[in-house]
Amino acid sequence: MRTAPARILVIAVLAGLVVTSAPLVPSAAPAAQAQSNCPNATLPPPPVDESEEPEPGHREPDPLPVPAETPGGGRLGECGLVLPPGAPRPPQPLTAKNWLIQDLDSGQVLAARHPHGRQRPASLIKTVLALVVIEELDPNRIVRPTQEDADQECSCVGIEAGSPYSVHDLLMGLMMESGNDAAHALATALGGVPEALRKMNRLARDLGATDTRAATPSGLDGPGMVTSAYDQALLYRYALSKPRYVEAVTTQEIRFPGARGEPSYPVTNDDRLHTEYAGFIGGKTGFTSDARHTYVGGAERNGRRIAVVLLRGEQRPIRLSEQAMNMLDYGFQLAAAGTPSVGRVTTAPPPPPQPTQTEADTGDGDDAGAAGDRQSTSARAADDRDQSAGVGWIIGIVILVAVATGVGIALTRDEQL
Repeated sequence: MRTAPARILVIAVLAGLVVTSAPLVPSAAPAAQAQSNCPNATLPPPPVDESEEPEPGHREPDPLPVPAETPGGGRLGECGLVLPPGAPRPPQPLTAKNWLIQDLDSGQVLAARHPHGRQRPASLIKTVLALVVIEELDPNRIVRPTQEDADQECSCVGIEAGSPYSVHDLLMGLMMESGNDAAHALATALGGVPEALRKMNRLARDLGATDTRAATPSGLDGPGMVTSAYDQALLYRYALSKPRYVEAVTTQEIRFPGARGEPSYPVTNDDRLHTEYAGFIGGKTGFTSDARHTYVGGAERNGRRIAVVLLRGEQRPIRLSEQAMNMLDYGFQLAAAGTPSVGRVTTAPPPPPQPTQTEADTGDGDDAGAAGDRQSTSARAADDRDQSAGVGWIIGIVILVAVATGVGIALTRDEQL
């Protein structure tokens, strides 16, 4: 019986060991935990062709990291349907794997399905290119496309190498006809494709589109190309604040300049909602074999503006444009009923000043710069966890010393007794 106090204190020593082995903060970020079991949380489905093979001497980009906190609110990190309590289910048939409906004026998300799931954007990425062009290029500047610009895989607006085109005309052809040739010519005017991609990815990052990485300026599939329904909702909402973008997506037909003095010819907006949906305010279509069909567009009704994003959809059993119209109706129904939102689309606050550019910023990392800053955020979070864990070890050591001293005293007293 005389050794019982010593045994109790030995048990306390073991407890101290447990304290030192446990970090003081959770090791997994909430958003990462929420996405851990989601399909396509970090990567879209595998490609069906070789369009995403890196060029010789280049490796495939790493997946973009999942932010520590879910952009737009915690519920938007869910995988399946994200609906307000008591809301009706969305109309069927609906083929899109990922989608989101937002109130354009407030940014409130009315309903969604796996809004941060990663998919390919196809031509929706042209919105990011358009935003960079609007920011940097004079609409009256004359561009003479290269042969490479003109030879892009179509859809094409029909430019010819060496012929003069204004930035304005190319921007209209980019958004109305989804011209891949116009996209390449504008990227060349921005300093070349690698520089254009760097600027596109920097803008996406600065706006808070953390799921988005451009690998081509046109949306043709390329290594690491990715986006999400949330990001496309964010980019579309921001783009509508730019009059030149609004002009490009709301115009139904223009006369595009003919090459080398030849007569102009009509270019028609390829979005069917212009003629099929009352109150339509413009949008963007997209398709590649790997991305499947993608769409973003909005409409106004009774003073309220609603927008929808559809990713990885199909044209059967009904066209994706018809699915988009049904989802806009659904959004107006939810808004009229006053159902609570499930999140909010919001652009990021202005980024902190960037350090002076170094060699590490100017290598082959058009995309790596965008990913790197987010990775540094994750690294800082990991450092914080390591520091907290280190504090736990220090506290544990102090406890061990104190307990060990107590054990020694108790054993001495036990022997004396």
